[in-house]
Amino acid sequence: MTSQVHILVSGLVQGVGFRYFVRRKAVDLGVKGWVRNLYNGDVEIEAVADKLVLEHFIQEVKTGPRAAWVKDARLRWREELEKFSGFEIR
Repeated sequence: MTSQVHILVSGLVQGVGFRYFVRRKAVDLGVKGWVRNLYNGDVEIEAVADKLVLEHFIQEVKTGPRAAWVKDARLRWREELEKFSGFEIR
């Protein structure tokens, strides 16, 4: 079943290759959507895929790349699905 999740990631997640890590994991898993830095130092992710795939993706995001430190990942599951053609860094 296809699902969509909005993720706000906080911690040391900017300036450490976090967005590129997220994009690489998304492409590897077939997740569609986007990732971007926010002005407050958080990273925002919108992701669409099969729910089991998203759960695996979320675990990868919570781990992050070696140089990152993820303090928190706040999830909001969405009812309406957006259409994305791939996964991009914004």
